[in-house]
This record gives sequence, structure tokens and C-alpha cells, in this order.
Amino acid sequence: MTRQLALPISAPPEPTLDNFVPGSNVELLARLRELAAGRLAESVIYLWGEAGSGRSHLLRASARPGLSVADDVGQLDEGAQVALFNAINHARETGAAVLAAGDAPPAQLALREDLRSRLGWGLVYQVKPLSDAEKAMFLHAEAARRGLRLGDEVVSYLLTHVRRDMPSLGAILEQLDRASLEQHRPVTLPLVREALKSLEP
Repeated sequence: MTRQLALPISAPPEPTLDNFVPGSNVELLARLRELAAGRLAESVIYLWGEAGSGRSHLLRASARPGLSVADDVGQLDEGAQVALFNAINHARETGAAVLAAGDAPPAQLALREDLRSRLGWGLVYQVKPLSDAEKAMFLHAEAARRGLRLGDEVVSYLLTHVRRDMPSLGAILEQLDRASLEQHRPVTLPLVREALKSLEP
């Protein structure tokens, strides 16, 4: 069978607040929208959650001039901790804003005590991972955006056979999109199994 070379026509969209699947994070998303609109009274927001929960998506989606952003704050060296400490003080004095994120609540971070306390002064939200039903909705919606149709059996198979964090699910959809285009085949279970097998080391 002649295989068609797949062009990169289905690149994932840039992270925005609109294409973040909120799940149980509706209140957090509302606060970030207020922050983006300049209507949030609080000057510091700290997000924490496990890898793949969407922290990086939210930080990239919220980035704008005048907003200091810091990810993985638990990994900051001494100099970067001082810089974040100063940014928080500056934000509180001037009305600017700081959006920071890490993998644990402020009190559990291996940081300077004064920085831990300042991160806890503002709004602190856990970025809660999506449920299986919410991940299924994401897979259907992202597939539709790409012009693919995923049957429920394909979605169920993916949620039981691949890594279930959002970046991994997005990468799998990219692989399925490419395989479907190259082979002129719909995304069915046989195609999914072949595509996943090709990803094995």
C-alpha cells in the first residue's frame, strides 16, 4: 500500500483559558479569567498539582505583560527564590500580579520560609486532575477539532492502555491523526493498536 506523507497540519492549539478542560477547576479558571481581565483584587495566585494536571497549560495561557510567572517553584535555586520573593513584594505594593505553580502546597515546598509564607498569602488552588468521564470528553472534543471521529470503544481503550495525563493523551491523538492520514484509514481499534505498538521501544 502506498503511504501518504503526513504533513504537520494538526498541531495542538496554543494553550488558552478557553481550551483548558476545567473539570473540577471551574472556580480556579474563573479567578484566572479575572486576573487576565485585570479585575482580580488578589496579587498572588499559587497553583499546585501533580504532573500532567494542567499547571503548565494554565501558566502559559495566563502569561501577559505585567504578570510575573514562575513554574516548578520547588526547584528554584537560591537566587531564583529571592527574585520570586521580591516579585511578590513588588506585586503587593504596586498592584501587579504573580502567578506561580508547583507540585505541592506552599507549606510542603522546600523553599525559604519567607517565600513559602508569601506564596500562601494569596489565593492557593489545587489543580485537580480530570475524571475518566472528563478525559473522555476531552478526547472526543480534541479528535473532532482535528477532523477525526473516535468511537466510544476507542476512547475506552485509550483510557485503559495509555498514560492518562493530558499531555500524553494529546500526543496519542497526534499519533492517531498522523496514522489515519498516512494510511487513509479511520481511527478504529485495529489502527489504534498498530499505532500504539509502533510507539513501543
